[in-house]
Amino acid sequence: MKEYVAVFFTHSGAIKFDRNAKKDNISCELMPVPRKLSSNCGIGAKFKYNQHVYELVNEEIEKIFQVDGNNYILIYEE
Repeated sequence: MKEYVAVFFTHSGAIKFDRNAKKDNISCELMPVPRKLSSNCGIGAKFKYNQHVYELVNEEIEKIFQVDGNNYILIYEE
């Protein structure tokens, strides 16, 4: 299962994403976003997902990174 970090335009977008992920049994936790990933709202969601991550994209998401050890690989940008 791959691990991702999604960063959002707003705090409410992050909270909504977290709520919906948990409703769909996706392991997700909110976290502070490292400055090198985004300077917008400062809150992100770390989650694990087995399917195509683009299925989760909505208008609240600024970027999605795949976590690879200590590296973040940009895979989606609004």
